[in-house]
Amino acid sequence: MTEIKSDNIVINESTPVIFSFLGNFNNFEKLMPEQVINWESTDDTCSFTIKGMTSISMRIEDKVEYSKIFIVSYGKVPFTFNLSCFLESCNDKQTKVQLVLNAKLNPMLKMMAFTPLQNLVNILVSKLKEIFN
Repeated sequence: MTEIKSDNIVINESTPVIFSFLGNFNNFEKLMPEQVINWESTDDTCSFTIKGMTSISMRIEDKVEYSKIFIVSYGKVPFTFNLSCFLESCNDKQTKVQLVLNAKLNPMLKMMAFTPLQNLVNILVSKLKEIFN
């Protein structure tokens, strides 16, 4: 598995609020880059297309209250992956957030996809920070 970590960011919002936001896929559309189209979501699942590339489906598999949300790929996807959202309370009004993507990439796909995936996890945390700051 290839591990791709986002930047560690601090968001000016309480951990329960961030956990609630990230724990509902209906909110994730606000975090996606403009290349994401055909967004569909429920509380626990989402599917979308990356323009000119592929379709992806994800579901929330597990939540550890206020500290971790574990998301997995499902259905027909170009590679299997999971995404962990780690939350750590700094104080009552700040939360440290980091996303960690683990993807099963063959060497060729890793060469092509590593940088776009790195950019994606950084865009997700960056937009999350914009929403709450």
